[in-house]
Amino acid sequence: MKKRNVAIIAHVDHGKTTLVDEILKTSGMFRDNEDTSNVTMDSNQIEKERGITILAKTTAINYKDYRINILDTPGHADFGGEVERIMNMVDGVILVVDAYEGTMPQTRFVLKKALEAGAKPIVVINKVDKPSARSEAVVDEVLDLFIELGASDDQLDFKVIYASAINGTCSLNSDTNTQTPGFEELLDLIIDEVPAPKGSSDAKLQFQPALLDYNEFVGRIGIGRVHNGKIKVGQMVSAIRIDGTVKNFRIQKLFGYLGMKRLEIEEAEAGDIVAVAGLADISVGETLCETGDKNPLPLLHIDEPTLQMTFGTNSSPFVGKEGKFLTARQIEDRLNKELQRDVSLRVEPSDGESWLVSGRGELHLSILIENMRREGYELQVSKPVVIIKEIDGVKMEPYEELQIETPEESVGSVIEQLGTRGAVMENMTNFENLVRLTYTIPSRGLIGFTTDFMTMTKGYGIINHTFKEYRPFENINIGERKLGVLVSTETGKSAAYALGQLEDRGIMFIEPGIDVYEGMIVGECNRENDLAVNVVKGKQLTNMRAASADKTVVLKRPRPISLEYALDYINSDELIEVTPLGIRLRKKILDTEQRKKFDARK
Repeated sequence: MKKRNVAIIAHVDHGKTTLVDEILKTSGMFRDNEDTSNVTMDSNQIEKERGITILAKTTAINYKDYRINILDTPGHADFGGEVERIMNMVDGVILVVDAYEGTMPQTRFVLKKALEAGAKPIVVINKVDKPSARSEAVVDEVLDLFIELGASDDQLDFKVIYASAINGTCSLNSDTNTQTPGFEELLDLIIDEVPAPKGSSDAKLQFQPALLDYNEFVGRIGIGRVHNGKIKVGQMVSAIRIDGTVKNFRIQKLFGYLGMKRLEIEEAEAGDIVAVAGLADISVGETLCETGDKNPLPLLHIDEPTLQMTFGTNSSPFVGKEGKFLTARQIEDRLNKELQRDVSLRVEPSDGESWLVSGRGELHLSILIENMRREGYELQVSKPVVIIKEIDGVKMEPYEELQIETPEESVGSVIEQLGTRGAVMENMTNFENLVRLTYTIPSRGLIGFTTDFMTMTKGYGIINHTFKEYRPFENINIGERKLGVLVSTETGKSAAYALGQLEDRGIMFIEPGIDVYEGMIVGECNRENDLAVNVVKGKQLTNMRAASADKTVVLKRPRPISLEYALDYINSDELIEVTPLGIRLRKKILDTEQRKKFDARK
């Protein structure tokens, strides 16, 4: 069977996964009477909830006489490393661009990687059914981006499909009236435009994993493309490691992909995308060859982490009340298990029962914490900090390209806020009712900015950023919260009476009847300094007052605390207590008197 290998790439939320889901339905992979309403490549629970792709997924369809292998990739900058690594597995890319938003920072990043790898592009202008769609202008933007990124003449001669993935329609014409159900036109373009995989089945074996998976029964699984030769179950092969050493092992299992299923197969040949099990510590970028044949493929680049935070065992007074897994050994085992499938993660022991965990960004690390929380783990985590490198004796810090779309009335506040965070404006464009701002900003200047940004723009702003480069470290204090917090001085249940007395001091994070402890952060102070408060004090009841008087207290709704908000919010002297049932903010030093002494010494 003839083969085509393509990746779907795009900025976050431009419709990649929806497009793949519709292609699966068009290809005839399902029976006529089969329910396809819940078909989605986003299989992870958090992916379904947030509507984003976190892990690159592999699927394949049979269309006409072709097997088309499709890789659905993440669109968020924190997972850009996965996009970069899979480019050696495919010969073409489908670049999906929103018909209104046009090219965004992550569009540039993923397209740059695809063009460098020499992949043949097909452009899909998605969401053409939007009333605000401006398809023709977006095609011009895409062409400008291709030219700017140095595309070859062959790559510049790209074909364009106009689609509405949510409606399951597409057309070669920008006129929305010509849209037809199904994606046959796109599949025909893939067959005509994307070259067949290079490599020969008769040559000696070369297989290189670009992604990792993990299975309790077979351990690590390497997912990649067979570049040359054939690979069979039970075959002895040599793994050429990243350091040049050779390890021989037997192929225990081979998995292929078709539709929504991963199937066990006996054999694969050049051009196939498969998963290989058998080597417990198989790594991204290694090459599997026939025994005794040392012919490695070029190593794959793995993005270095840019952000780190401390994970530790929970030390709060409420430890063990809500979680199943609390001990240092259990947390360490879980982090080591995550290392088996996530090559962008780094874990190293820190002081006592804590670990320094490094990742590609706040979202990358917060999803790991969220998964651990749902699995029953209790832990405490610190404020994220950027990783400072020393290059040629000079301290260097990561900088990012930041792109913002905000309503005109919020522009002044946003520019003022970014000015205090070390950001430099590169461009400003008026865009109907919105203003698009482009900045270069130190990564630490973005920590805690998202929350402020959403408040300033009343939720209407769009923020995107992607790693740009390392630059010399500037010794300016950015990224700390300006306002203080309200910190509980007592342990017990919060009382409506006490909370009502404190409402003019700031915004509360808790409601009445919540268990609190000394040192727990219960609200935001409306001044710059922290304030120690008693939230468990009840009303003094005498024969002059009825006990029911407390019920007349009317409180404002407390501010909800999500994990992402907490990571953005806390300062360096604070921690987040994460349990399966809740997220609490607390001071590192819980005792009120000790904290005052420590603050006085600073």
